[in-house]
Amino acid sequence: MDDRNAPEQIVWQGKYITAKTRGKWEYVGRPNNIRAAVILAVQDGHILLVEQYRVPLGKPCLELPAGLVGDDESFAGEGPLAAAGRELEEETGWRAATLESLGEFYSSPGMVSESFTLVRASDLTQVGPGGGTESEDITVHRIPLAEIPGFVEKRRKAGVGIDVRIMGLLMAGALNAGE
Repeated sequence: MDDRNAPEQIVWQGKYITAKTRGKWEYVGRPNNIRAAVILAVQDGHILLVEQYRVPLGKPCLELPAGLVGDDESFAGEGPLAAAGRELEEETGWRAATLESLGEFYSSPGMVSESFTLVRASDLTQVGPGGGTESEDITVHRIPLAEIPGFVEKRRKAGVGIDVRIMGLLMAGALNAGE
């Protein structure tokens, strides 16, 4: 039987993760079509990055600011742009006057069905310290674009995990260097 046509079966479901099988494939997804918004916040030659402890890694991870869309009843019906604005301010303390969708992406499609919308945030104003909610311990980094490769390597040497989306920032610089 072709795995594409095999029935999907839920093996286990929690509040935020669902383990599934389809044919010989095992993968995870989000229940209730929960997805994520990932924010590319660049202004005045600087980018906002966040660093926070991630239990699955057992260490902190350097990431673009991000959050789940519609993961709480109080955000029911929320779209990715609204979630991106809310999460950017909550995590970084910066508010964007302009939010633009750059499209839907999948970070590990062989293992995870979750998608995320990449959102460009611009016309930024700092309105608070950031740091996330009381259950989060987020460190905000405002890094000059030209210093991203060195900063990422410094954090990696310090034992910090590097989210795959950071690779896009590094690749942009590597591609421009090849011209």
